Amino acid sequence: MSIQNIEIIKSSGEKVKFSLDKLRASLKRTGADDTIINQILDKVRDELYQGISTKEIYNRAFALLKKNKSHLASKYKLKKAIYELGPTGFPFERFVSAILNYSGYKTEVGIILQGKCVSHETDIIAFKNGSATVIECKFHGEQGLKCNVKIPLYINSRYQDIKTNWDHSKHKNTLLTEGWVVTNTRFTKDALQYGNCCGLDLLSWDYPKNNGLKDRIDRLGLYPITVSTLLTNREKQFLLSRDVVLCRELIQDNFYLDHLGVSETRKDKIIKEITQLCG
Repeated sequence: MSIQNIEIIKSSGEKVKFSLDKLRASLKRTGADDTIINQILDKVRDELYQGISTKEIYNRAFALLKKNKSHLASKYKLKKAIYELGPTGFPFERFVSAILNYSGYKTEVGIILQGKCVSHETDIIAFKNGSATVIECKFHGEQGLKCNVKIPLYINSRYQDIKTNWDHSKHKNTLLTEGWVVTNTRFTKDALQYGNCCGLDLLSWDYPKNNGLKDRIDRLGLYPITVSTLLTNREKQFLLSRDVVLCRELIQDNFYLDHLGVSETRKDKIIKEITQLCG
């Protein structure tokens, strides 16, 4: 059977035609060279069958990348690594906060802000150039789920309540100018339409185009520690519980690996992997 006729099943359950070009592009983003990419494409092409899941294709490509260069495999597993930040969503808030810090914002996480009507616990408040931004993070630990229109509807009403009080508080020396919704998945069409109409800034895995979460992470080299192919799940959870969310933070605070009883040889391999990853 021609690969043009192969249908694959996405995590949402949707069936789509297999695209060799999409797989090539996802591998290219890791920085892998053409030789490695072509080897992986040949292998995956040989093992395709009708109704194969995107998860199975990903697992095969990931295993082949890991065999060649572990730091490239780490890049490739970025989307999965974001899901691994769960299950509470708090590490995701810390992760988004860290990305903003490296983009010139000063951030605070888990702040109570008074609205005109009620008080609101906000995920992140970010300050830059005399302006403040209120950011709500919507984390999904399960692939295939999307943020529907109810999310920006709810968040916009909270933002407007906070802004009304903020604008009438004379002691504030900064302007509250933006409300954001950040998700590790995707927005539905209605959610995007409403968010853009009411003036919320929306940031998802691949939105805005060329400036979504994955683009910002790759551009800034701000990978979560969960991308590591060498750390165990237990070690990752220990580090997250100590607020070590970014690979860059682990490079600076690698003494945590000593607390975990990691041998010097393995510690060197872990640090080498994440250093290559952060570029």
